[in-house]
Amino acid sequence: MTNETVITDLKQVTIRFSGDSGDGMQLTGTLFSTLSAIFGNEIATFPDYPAEIRAPQGTLNGVSGFQVRVGSKDVFNAGDKADVLVAMNPAALKVNRQHLKKGSIVIFDTDSFTRKDLEKALFKSEDPFNELDLGYVQPIPVPITSMTKESLADSGMENKDILRSKNMFSLGIVCWLFNRPIEIAEQLLRDKFKKRPKLVETNIKALTDGYNFGHNTHLTASTYRIDTVKTGKGLYTDINGNTATAYGLIAAAEKAGVQLFLGSYPITPATDILQELSARKNLGVKALQMEDEIAGICTAIGASFAGSLGATSTSGPGLSLKSEALGLAVMTELPLVVIDVQRGGPSTGMPTKSEQADLLQALYGRNGESPLVVIAATTPTDCFDSAYWASKIALEHMTPVILLTDGYIANGASTWKIPDLNEYPAITPPYVQKQFTGESEEWRPYLRDKESLVRYWSVPGTKGFMHRIGGLEKDYLTGVISSNPENHQLMVNTRKAKIEKIADFIPEQEVIGSSDADTLIVGWGGTYGHLLEAMMRIQDKGKRVALAHFRFISPLPRNTYDILKRYKKIIVAEQNTGHFASYLSGQFNDLKIDRFNRVEGQPFSVSELVNEFIKIIEEK
Repeated sequence: MTNETVITDLKQVTIRFSGDSGDGMQLTGTLFSTLSAIFGNEIATFPDYPAEIRAPQGTLNGVSGFQVRVGSKDVFNAGDKADVLVAMNPAALKVNRQHLKKGSIVIFDTDSFTRKDLEKALFKSEDPFNELDLGYVQPIPVPITSMTKESLADSGMENKDILRSKNMFSLGIVCWLFNRPIEIAEQLLRDKFKKRPKLVETNIKALTDGYNFGHNTHLTASTYRIDTVKTGKGLYTDINGNTATAYGLIAAAEKAGVQLFLGSYPITPATDILQELSARKNLGVKALQMEDEIAGICTAIGASFAGSLGATSTSGPGLSLKSEALGLAVMTELPLVVIDVQRGGPSTGMPTKSEQADLLQALYGRNGESPLVVIAATTPTDCFDSAYWASKIALEHMTPVILLTDGYIANGASTWKIPDLNEYPAITPPYVQKQFTGESEEWRPYLRDKESLVRYWSVPGTKGFMHRIGGLEKDYLTGVISSNPENHQLMVNTRKAKIEKIADFIPEQEVIGSSDADTLIVGWGGTYGHLLEAMMRIQDKGKRVALAHFRFISPLPRNTYDILKRYKKIIVAEQNTGHFASYLSGQFNDLKIDRFNRVEGQPFSVSELVNEFIKIIEEK
């Protein structure tokens, strides 16, 4: 301890809160992230929690973590390693050893580092820092549990309830360490627990006492100040990908003048979309929790037939169950948005971990020739725009659209400027009574626009346009059931061509980085932040490199091949065994593609990306 604490200015910092699932680390990290966003920082978060509802207390399997990167600019991801670790027990220290860098501050609860606690975490000695060879970090011992008990001794609460507030005591210490105004955290607590005033009071007391403990005892020689972001005027908040996805669907339905309907079944990590939309009845949203995944998508298809924007949300195993009904949506050519929040597989796999291994299933995982649109969101905030685009394409082109997100961006959060919906493109569904003039021919259910090949949408109850559709093949001209071979070939070709023509209505692919680059890094979906930072670091090393990160996958943007053929080396990086690389090779078989693949259930390591990409670049 020192008698005087200095303030050091930082551009960025990465903090990781870690403890048992019952220690409230997700809440602690979320509060710190939100108050940092409100304070004027860029943020990127990574909640990392176990699949077990409650593993045995103090064990390695029960460790729950929340990582947040805070900075003034260039916060593209949640960071590789932590500058500060809050470890509520020995298991949290051991599990997070790999996430510590040289000089990291480790604040740990000495009350939870008894011999019994160490044994639960499989330590062999009573000196966990030495046993883990952590001589390169700065241990900051704090009796968090006993200090919390002392803080709330007069609260009248039971001991077990008092212990639940120790996460707020630790949050107070971190707020002191980074000169965060705890008044913002206090207001966030009031908002979150407004129906439980006693809980608000005790949590704020623990938070304040934690802050004052750090201030009065000078726990470290320096506290830190993070520069704020210089941004344009607007209303900002932090938002996670699942919430942004829900908002994007709502915005699109509002823009199109239709009702939003979500039929879904709870599944990790997509459930939050259902929960968010079920709370938006005031915006005209209808959200139903169905008995299973199949019922979820079938109700959404029925809602689309009835004139709504039908949507369903799921994760990998659920997408498999929805495949038959997806084929029905392709055959009936109805607007439908299917959100697949990808997670580790196969089967139930690692339900709380992130992966990109559903791409081939999204592209091809249906019987017969069943072309549809596939979009992949790139960041938590981009989930809003991607959901809007998915809805626009579904409604305007009468097709199912699969929107791929993943556990990393769905649960992670970023600073978000609340958009002006007036700046978003119009959504104009092809209603039959507005599009069909009837001048030259009588309307039939599969009558199409001759340019886009989109069939007209006749909402039931529209006078003069009574009709029937279904899963059996229809005659191209009359719309009646047909098993004629020539007609089937024509319908297969038509459905395929309709999807391909959508490339004329989406933005062209952009390239970021050196204009004279000879190496192109290619990615898609939620790896954007890691690949962008890797590209920038490689540029700093004098390499000429650029990045093309894809949101639109099926169909690909019109200029995709023109971009790819310009580069001597193409490196496709994915969290799977090479799905997008294989897809690109199939589309453009004259391209030579290098691949970088990791399927670990964890985000990419930027440092590893830099090292591996440079090896590929320097290969002759």
